[in-house]
Amino acid sequence: MNIAGLPAHVLIIHAAVVFGPLAALGALAYAGLPRHRDLLRWPVLVLTVIAVASIWAAYVTGVNFFGSDRFANASGQLRDNIRTHESYAKTLRWIVSAFGIVTVATTYAYHAKPGTARTVLTGLMAVSAVATLVWVVLTGDAGARSAWS
Repeated sequence: MNIAGLPAHVLIIHAAVVFGPLAALGALAYAGLPRHRDLLRWPVLVLTVIAVASIWAAYVTGVNFFGSDRFANASGQLRDNIRTHESYAKTLRWIVSAFGIVTVATTYAYHAKPGTARTVLTGLMAVSAVATLVWVVLTGDAGARSAWS
């Protein structure tokens, strides 16, 4: 899959590495700054939806990119780096999906409903935001090593 003659993956990953951390940091601000939740609610929700979509798009285009003729003869360190990147990406897609579900539930469904459910969801959102940040960095680093090794 190409966009303007370039593999879609190399373009889409930029959205993933920007919106993933932005959504995660926004969610952490939402969780940690209760007085500002009304202000943060919609930006966090929108950023999260974009982050989930862009990370899944990066994953799907990455699978297609790796399956292309370009990597048919990849071996040695390059192949190991690609496999590491792919392994992180497989985990990241599920982490960001969980983050997306919990964040939508927290910021949309339970935003105005104080109580135990919102407290638990806010905690889960914060934990999944940290996991998203960590896995975006790990996946991006492994991808960069694949491209530049």
